[in-house]
Amino acid sequence: MTASGQDSFPDGAVRPYVITRGRSRPSRNTVGVETLLIVADAHKPLPVTATREELALMRMCERLISLVEAAAHLSLPVSLMKVLASDLVDSGHLSARSGVPQAALPDSHLLQEVLDGLRRLV
Repeated sequence: MTASGQDSFPDGAVRPYVITRGRSRPSRNTVGVETLLIVADAHKPLPVTATREELALMRMCERLISLVEAAAHLSLPVSLMKVLASDLVDSGHLSARSGVPQAALPDSHLLQEVLDGLRRLV
């Protein structure tokens, strides 16, 4: 442990489990690498216990940014960023926008049949 009370790597970086308070999985499975993040309520302050990584993520999310981009900018592993982002979504600080899951997309054959049917109506 360092004098500041945080477990650090030799180069001064804080260990990931310290940043996530010992958790390795996000609280929600809906946060993926392609998830877009944005501040949900700009006037809602973070708690005093917020980490510097959470503060940096909130500043970064003043504009729409993907989870993977935020992880790259903060030089953090994507798995760690998923935990931080899901915590901030759960607390109402961030809003997450995910793409349409592959299973929810309509079948291309069905779309072609609908298009052919519409063309026959004209």
